[in-house]
Amino acid sequence: MMDIYWEPVWLTLKLAGLTTIVLLVVGTPIAWWLARSRHWIRQPLAAIVALPLVLPPTVLGFYLLILLGPKGVVGQLTEQLGLGLLPFTFEGLVIASVIYSLPFTVQPLQNAFGTINEQLLEVASTLRASPRDRFFSIVIPLARPGFLTASVLTFAHTIGEFGVVLMIGGNIPGETKVLSVAIYDHVESLEYTQAHWLSAGMVVFSFAVLVTLYSLNGRLQSGLVK
Repeated sequence: MMDIYWEPVWLTLKLAGLTTIVLLVVGTPIAWWLARSRHWIRQPLAAIVALPLVLPPTVLGFYLLILLGPKGVVGQLTEQLGLGLLPFTFEGLVIASVIYSLPFTVQPLQNAFGTINEQLLEVASTLRASPRDRFFSIVIPLARPGFLTASVLTFAHTIGEFGVVLMIGGNIPGETKVLSVAIYDHVESLEYTQAHWLSAGMVVFSFAVLVTLYSLNGRLQSGLVK
């Protein structure tokens, strides 16, 4: 009986964790470029990154389903590589979550990078610090609040996903049936007690995440000011 609750919870936490790690790796260089570049393509790229904020999740999920499907460019490529099709698999959920949560990683990091004093980097450059050294020894420590915000928001946002994961993953127990889909499944089956317990857990979790985020960000900001 407890597997009915814990299986989607574990799958959701696994999905959120992997999505957060992937997006921190992928989103950091994108955010750095958007914060520093003055190229004309910067604004169109920023708009593309922010699209998931305004697009209905079902629209994004629909086009991802086509792209990753047997007639899509990505789907045909994965089949040729012997990887099979990604829709209705956990790997497909990760890809969809990465795209859908992209702005929740990039925008906090971009804001954090944009507040860094350029003179600090120039001074480090005169001391013969390489761009890599400047980034890891100056930029990352100063952007810690941004990294914290990006990590927490991405993780929490992935846990709350519904439309995209339902379109790409469906409702396969143990494979793609994440927490939000499990709640929908219980409600559709008129199992309101089970839906209540899972939903209440998400409310408590979301509140705890926000309180933790605001608290840690306040401490980090105080530490940077000092």
